[in-house]
Amino acid sequence: MDKLYEKRYIGANVISGPLLIIEGVKGVGFGEMVEIEQDGVKRVGRVIEVDEDRAVAQIFSGTSGINREKVRTRFVGSPITISVSEEMLGRTFDGLGRPLDGGGEVLGEEERDVNGFPLNPDAREYPRDNIITGISAIDALTTLIRGQKLPIFSGSGLPHNEIAAQIVNQARISTKEEFVVVFAAMGIKADEAEFFQRKFEEGGELGRLITFLNFADSPSVERLITPRCALSVAEFFAFEKDKHVLVILTDITNYCEALREVSSVRGEVPSRKGYPGYLYSDLASLYERTGRIKGRKGSITQIPILTMPNDDITHPVPDLTGYITEGQIVLSREMHQRGIYPPFDTLSSLSRLMKDGIGEGKTRKDHPNLYGQLYASYSRVQKVRSLASIIGEEELSEVDRSYLNFGEKFEKSFLQQDSKESYTIEETLNRGWELLRTLPRNELTRVKEVEINEFLGG
Repeated sequence: MDKLYEKRYIGANVISGPLLIIEGVKGVGFGEMVEIEQDGVKRVGRVIEVDEDRAVAQIFSGTSGINREKVRTRFVGSPITISVSEEMLGRTFDGLGRPLDGGGEVLGEEERDVNGFPLNPDAREYPRDNIITGISAIDALTTLIRGQKLPIFSGSGLPHNEIAAQIVNQARISTKEEFVVVFAAMGIKADEAEFFQRKFEEGGELGRLITFLNFADSPSVERLITPRCALSVAEFFAFEKDKHVLVILTDITNYCEALREVSSVRGEVPSRKGYPGYLYSDLASLYERTGRIKGRKGSITQIPILTMPNDDITHPVPDLTGYITEGQIVLSREMHQRGIYPPFDTLSSLSRLMKDGIGEGKTRKDHPNLYGQLYASYSRVQKVRSLASIIGEEELSEVDRSYLNFGEKFEKSFLQQDSKESYTIEETLNRGWELLRTLPRNELTRVKEVEINEFLGG
C-alpha cells in the first residue's frame, strides 16, 4: 500500500461488507469522516474503530464494486457534519441530510457535528410544560411534557405510522412560542414514505416540519446516521433559535437491526439476541439528546417509535429503551383486532413526568384527579371482566355491571378516535367526565366533591 501524503492512502488491507480496514495510518481519530474514491465515484463514511496504526471505516453506501488495491482513501480530519439552517423548514432529506425534494442544497448557517455534544446534567432544566397531541388517550392519560423522551412501543401490523403522522399534524404547545417538528424514518418502504408525505401534506403543517427518510433499500449503515442528523437539526433550532422542537424517530428497531448487522461484520462478541453489548449506551446517545437547558428558551422533546418483535416487551430494544426514557405508550394488538384506534394499552402505559405538566395553570385543575379516577376505574374493569368470565355477567352486582359498561364506553367512546380528529385539552377532559357518568357517584373516590358538582352537576 502506497501512501500519497499524510491521511491520504491508496489501497486497503481488508474489505468486508460495509467496512474498509486500512493499516499503517497515522493521526486518524474515532468518528472522523472518511472519503473513498475509485474510477471517479466518491463514497463517504466514518471511522468506527482505531487501534494503533489500524483504522476501520464504515462506508455508508457500501463497498460493492470497490477494488481493494485501487481504492483511494482520504481521512478528512473532522467528524461527520450536517449543514443546518432555518431554510430546512418544509424540506425533505435522505438519511444523510441530502435533499430529496428537488429544492437544492441548503445554504447552511453552520455545520454541526451529527454526534452532538454532551449536556452537563447540572445545566439541565426540569421539564414542566406540556405538548398537546390532540389524541385524548395520550393527552389525558400519558401527557407528553416538553423536554421528555416518551417512546411508543408498537408491534408489526399495528398503526404506529398513522399515530406518528397524526401527532406530526396535530401537536401543539400552549404558548405562542414557535414550534418545530423533526420527523426521521429509518428503514421504511417506498409506500410508507408515500403515506407519510401524503399525510403531512393533508395536515397542512409542512411549514414547521423537517423530514428525514432512510429507505429499506438504502445501505443499513446509513440508518445509524439518520437519527443523529435529525437530532443535530433539532439541537440547532432548540438551542440556537430558541424554538420548541418535537423529534419523532421511527422505527428504532430498524436502527438496532442495522447496529447488530455492523457489529456482526466487525466480529464483535454478541450479547442478548445477537445485539452488541453496547446497545444500551448507543441508544442512550440518541435518547439523552433531549431536554431543556437553563437559560435557553427552546426544548427538545422526543418520541421514539419501536416495533417489539413478536410483541415481546422484554426484547432488548424495548427493554433498554424503557430504562433510558421517562415512560412509554404501549399499543395493544387485542385492541387493534377489535377495531379500536388508537389501540392504547392503558394499564401498561405511563408518563413519569406528566404529574409536573398537568393541573391548574398547565392543563386544567381537575386533570390530576380525573386521570387517577379514570385509571383506577379502568383497572377495576379488568378485574370485573375476569370475574364475569368465571361466574357469568348475570351473577355480577349492579356496581360491577356498571364497571363493565364503563369499560365498554371507555374503549369505544373515549379511546376510540378517528385519525383526523383532534381534541383540545378542554374537550379531552370533558370527554373523561362524561365517561364517569356511567359509574355510581359513590364510586368516584379519587375526584373531589366540588369537581363532581362542577363537571357532573350537583
